[in-house]
Amino acid sequence: MEEGKYSVGLDIGTTKIVAMIGRKNEYGKIEVLGSGRSQSLGVHRGVVNNITQTISSIQQAVEQAELNAGLKIGSVVVGIAGQHIRSLQHSDYITRANAEEVISEDDLDKLCNQVYKLVMLPGEEIIHVLPQEYKVDGQAEIKQPIGMYGGRLEANFHVVVGQVSSIKNIGRCIKSAGLDLGDITLEPLASAEAVLSQEEKEAGVALIDIGGGTTDLAIFKDGIIRHTAVIPFGGNVITEDIKEGCSIIEKQAELLKIKFGSAWPGENKDNEIVSIPGLRGREPKEITLKNLSKIIHARVVEIIEQVYVEIRNYGHEEQKKKLIAGIVLTGGGSQLKHLKQLVEYITGMDTRIGYPNEHLAGDSDEEVASPLYATAVGLLMNAVRSSEKNQMEPEAVAAEEEEVLVGEEHGAATGKAVVKERKSIFDKWSEKLKDFLDNAE
Repeated sequence: MEEGKYSVGLDIGTTKIVAMIGRKNEYGKIEVLGSGRSQSLGVHRGVVNNITQTISSIQQAVEQAELNAGLKIGSVVVGIAGQHIRSLQHSDYITRANAEEVISEDDLDKLCNQVYKLVMLPGEEIIHVLPQEYKVDGQAEIKQPIGMYGGRLEANFHVVVGQVSSIKNIGRCIKSAGLDLGDITLEPLASAEAVLSQEEKEAGVALIDIGGGTTDLAIFKDGIIRHTAVIPFGGNVITEDIKEGCSIIEKQAELLKIKFGSAWPGENKDNEIVSIPGLRGREPKEITLKNLSKIIHARVVEIIEQVYVEIRNYGHEEQKKKLIAGIVLTGGGSQLKHLKQLVEYITGMDTRIGYPNEHLAGDSDEEVASPLYATAVGLLMNAVRSSEKNQMEPEAVAAEEEEVLVGEEHGAATGKAVVKERKSIFDKWSEKLKDFLDNAE
């Protein structure tokens, strides 16, 4: 199968690295051709802190995925998270030279480009500029201003900012692993794509992706992303606490958490005990499940309360901003027993566990449809979309050239020259990053 026919998503997490190869089938669903996962060794709380180890982990996952699919991986779409990610609201406007012409894609581009020039703190760079809604000559709440008349075009933006060095390190790892960097996407946005339905995004929903090292939050309302945050705690801190609290090694703590862990201490009887083999001939340790779930409960409550602070910061308590669809939990950490009930208890919001199976083909492997793979599936969906866009572009350019000529004869390009799928600012940014990495050799 040739390169253009399939796409690859690469999720560089704190506990695991997943490479997923797939394509769109005739029903518009994503068909996973192969996936590979490896233990992630060089990543701490979503940020690369050991390049060599990360490269070898990426290579392992990629080789496994290539073996499964019988294909060679070229370009990948990568997710970015980590505690350095922050987001802010910003509004900006442009005054158009000719109010008699209708608003075109170029005007929106110009407005977005202006936001990219915002002065950030030293060492920070804008990753995404996401328009929320537009205003034309003071008329508010316009979702799509193209084709309207107006002199002043305003918009509210959700701006996602990250550390330049972290972004470059990820790019460097990809390049050194022998891959091309196709695109970088914010991980909460990728997970949201995989597990949320359009109705939920319209009604208002908070997606909480509990990963190994970070907990990502994405809030949608009226179909538009309103707030994103990355909280620097995840499943790993729960494992750490079990390790410390029960004086056992990490591997045993992780197994205990997965097999017997519960976020609700009330349901364990006092006499339920697990025996853990001691190290090197030492006596086995006995741990009561009640104590285990108390340790887990304390830490999970802390994570959820942090997330709930972010949800309240967005303004969930205002009538207009109410998240009617409640909360969707995904990521590996969402598989903890009784977590759904605990989240409902703390936040008072309806909660469900999000599985990324909505967009997957019916015959997909069950393992891939687990919340553990939500981010990888979302990144794969992004990769499929951008490869479709790239295939559309050559045909669109020819069509556009004709359009422009016709437009010029009429004395004004009537805004029809938008046949070409425009390069998003983010694509341009990716290209800049690629150039930088090429020169950094």
